[in-house]
Amino acid sequence: MAKKTSKKGTKSLKAKSVKTVNPKDQAVATIPPAPTGANTPNIPPEMQQKLSKLQEKLTKFKDQVLDKFGDYIVGITVLPPQKNPIPDPSNPNQQENKNAKPNPNEVPILVLVDDTTSKKMTKDELHKKFSTIINEIAGKVDKNFKAQSMLLTDLWQNYYDSKYEISKLIAMGAPIHDTGMLAAIKISEIHKTMVLKKFEKYILTYVLAGSLTQGRATEKSDIDVWIVIDDTDVKKMSRLELKEKLRSIIIGMGAEAGQMTGITNKLNIQVYILTDFWDSLKEANPIIFTLLRDGIPMYDRGIFMPWKQLLRLGKIKPSREAIDIFMQSGEQMQKRIQFKLREIGMEDLYYAALTPSQASIMLYGLPPPTPRETPEVLEEVFVKKEKMLEAKWVKILKRNVQVRKDLEHGDKKAISGIEIDKIIKETEEFLARIKKLFTQIEERKEQKSLIHLHDEVVTIIRDILSLEGVKRAKESEIVKIFENELITSGKVPNKFLRDLNEVIVAKKKSESGKLTKTDLHKAKKGSMGLIRFLVDYLQMKRGRELQRAKIRVKHGSKFAEITLIDAEAFIIRDIDARDGKIEKAAMSKDGSFGVAKKSNMEEFEKALASAKFPQRVFIKEPVFEAIKKHFGPEAEVLLHY
Repeated sequence: MAKKTSKKGTKSLKAKSVKTVNPKDQAVATIPPAPTGANTPNIPPEMQQKLSKLQEKLTKFKDQVLDKFGDYIVGITVLPPQKNPIPDPSNPNQQENKNAKPNPNEVPILVLVDDTTSKKMTKDELHKKFSTIINEIAGKVDKNFKAQSMLLTDLWQNYYDSKYEISKLIAMGAPIHDTGMLAAIKISEIHKTMVLKKFEKYILTYVLAGSLTQGRATEKSDIDVWIVIDDTDVKKMSRLELKEKLRSIIIGMGAEAGQMTGITNKLNIQVYILTDFWDSLKEANPIIFTLLRDGIPMYDRGIFMPWKQLLRLGKIKPSREAIDIFMQSGEQMQKRIQFKLREIGMEDLYYAALTPSQASIMLYGLPPPTPRETPEVLEEVFVKKEKMLEAKWVKILKRNVQVRKDLEHGDKKAISGIEIDKIIKETEEFLARIKKLFTQIEERKEQKSLIHLHDEVVTIIRDILSLEGVKRAKESEIVKIFENELITSGKVPNKFLRDLNEVIVAKKKSESGKLTKTDLHKAKKGSMGLIRFLVDYLQMKRGRELQRAKIRVKHGSKFAEITLIDAEAFIIRDIDARDGKIEKAAMSKDGSFGVAKKSNMEEFEKALASAKFPQRVFIKEPVFEAIKKHFGPEAEVLLHY
């Protein structure tokens, strides 16, 4: 034999091909269970009890057979009781006994043997060898075990001869070892039965195909079947409608069959109408040729086997037109490949590098540039200005942009797969670097936000300290002075000292490159309350000082307000007026002010913001004279209003 042998002279067994199954869970009456132990309804109690008692012996039988023959065994299953032996194509003298009765104590077992690679023995020699040894093993394990070995080619021959009884028996069996073949036959038989029951008049052939019939199947292989539908006598609907209608129902039945059996292998169902199948046959479609060559008919109304024989005899040959079409299809496919490569180079790889680059610029705080401008902006901002990105990455982006431009304008006629592979590799590296750049930008923004936060807090504290009489406060001393002047005195609650310290510590860590997200979060959270309190305190403090610089005057029935700010006096002649007109007059050193000129609220607020109010305000005689001059001799000055 061509297959590998063990030290005993038989083929060694791969571990993955051994599948132990609980016979108790695998017994079936009408609908077979999955080879993996799916729950199945309608299991006869007597059969379930019988298999349960035989579980240990069945496992022993299986192990001995596999140890002896290894991967030659594609399936072992316990069959339902039967009157006659399984049809054996290698035994033409086999006769059916119609009067025979099933032996209630007998346990029929089918062992399916893969003989497709055997070269050193004839089929008869091979079958005899396997049958003899397997029967001996069965007899030693249990005298009631009746084991029948069947070659895989003989199983196929049964289908060729339109003998489908074996499929029904396998479908009703309880598998104890399966490399995938028994499961395929089981689900296909059930699906075929469902299809024929509903659409028998339309079904011409039901064929098992794919890796299972080609000797390449595994336990996880898909199960391929194809069905030919007779559309030659369709009157009530179009051929396409018939195909689609039956196809959807048949595929639905496939899913139902999978649920019923518990078999998880995908059932791939191809549905052809006869007219299309015939056209494909005439056009020498390779798929159809493969189906005819390797397919196994599980149901046939006399069309599959004649076609298969004609193919074997070489009578089905492609036409000259079909050859030309196939030749042209190669050229068309080549053009299609070039088109796809161009599309990858022009669009996919171009945008793969471009859009993340634009995103990084947007994250930095700039509006997204045009595609043409993006490489230059990326280089200007991150390479030259911020020095966060190496120049080689910009070169990759420029290359991708240039490739697209060359292909688009026809300067570059084609692009090879080698070029595409190189660009893909470099683009992947580019994207990884841009992702890192995103992190750098976010860290930089966080650092800048912390610096801004620190400067804002320190500036407000300095303004407050200035109002408290502390003219200069160095940054290194700001915490100590803040504590002494504001915390200790009780003007500011003690908790804000902790918040200030967190801001100061976070800035120091940022400068040393040790800032963590936790540090930043704590600094931001604490500073919010600190800033809000300090601003309120500052406004209240300046408001009190501002009141000291205000003089309110009653003239006639109106009230005026004069605000003395440094060398200027801002005058509102009627504080109740809606127009809110404001005038401004220059002040002399003695406190008097001259001719008033037109001003506005903006100018007034600007002066207030920068004003330094004295601790005490004295009103001298020239001030009174100025008031009389502006508002008349009857003017009155209000005190503590």
